[in-house]
Amino acid sequence: MDITNKVVWVIGASSGIGEATVKELSNKNCKIVLSARRKNELERVAKNLDIPSESILILPIDLEFSEKAGDWTKKIIEKFGRIDILINNGGISQKSFAMDTSTATEKKIMDINYFGNVAIAKSVIPIMQKQQEGKIVVITSIVGKFGLPELSTYAASKHALYGFYESLRLEVLKDKIDVLLVSPGFINTNVAINAIKGDGTLVKENSDAQENGMKPSKFAKTLVKAIQSHKNHIYIGNKELLSIPFKTFLPNLFYSIMLKMSNNKK
Repeated sequence: MDITNKVVWVIGASSGIGEATVKELSNKNCKIVLSARRKNELERVAKNLDIPSESILILPIDLEFSEKAGDWTKKIIEKFGRIDILINNGGISQKSFAMDTSTATEKKIMDINYFGNVAIAKSVIPIMQKQQEGKIVVITSIVGKFGLPELSTYAASKHALYGFYESLRLEVLKDKIDVLLVSPGFINTNVAINAIKGDGTLVKENSDAQENGMKPSKFAKTLVKAIQSHKNHIYIGNKELLSIPFKTFLPNLFYSIMLKMSNNKK
């Protein structure tokens, strides 16, 4: 897919993977919609882009309020008249054992990571159907392929995205809409710091895995290349991606090692 001059809506554009992806897209002369909760951070990102201001739309959103997805989409159509690519990158992580996680916290994670994500895609699809062209890019996680301690609801939300979008892909293929699922490994962002505990409060502490992870700029270059390809799925990360075939072919050993590593952290 040639993305030059395409209208691209990036969710979670205020930092990390989203911010790096926006910068990479600006090199392709894309028209970019920047969305996240923090308007001031979106404005900061926009100021650092070397593209005309008329090619940028700052659109603050909160994925917890998924019922507003249609209104958000309308604002993009009013500005640009179309949406060519949606990059669904917004989300929140977790650090709490399942039995210590309140129902309210579980609901918050699912509302943001799954229901908000899906609502935006469903608001954009009718536009892409009319265009008979479009691509939906969904940032999931390698934890969408297996579960780990203290990540139960986060893993559940990422597993759910796989189930939904792999089904959706087959339904919209006739409309010339592509769906690309992207599974990051450990990327050097603030996702662990901004994770929530079982009671909903912020963790405010980074993890060694995130600190030593792939740089967002490198991730973004790989992501944009994948968007321009015809791939349905891609993993992006470093040696942690070996966990996928390891779990597939040696599941008992895999979970034994994961449990031991988890216990060593206590």
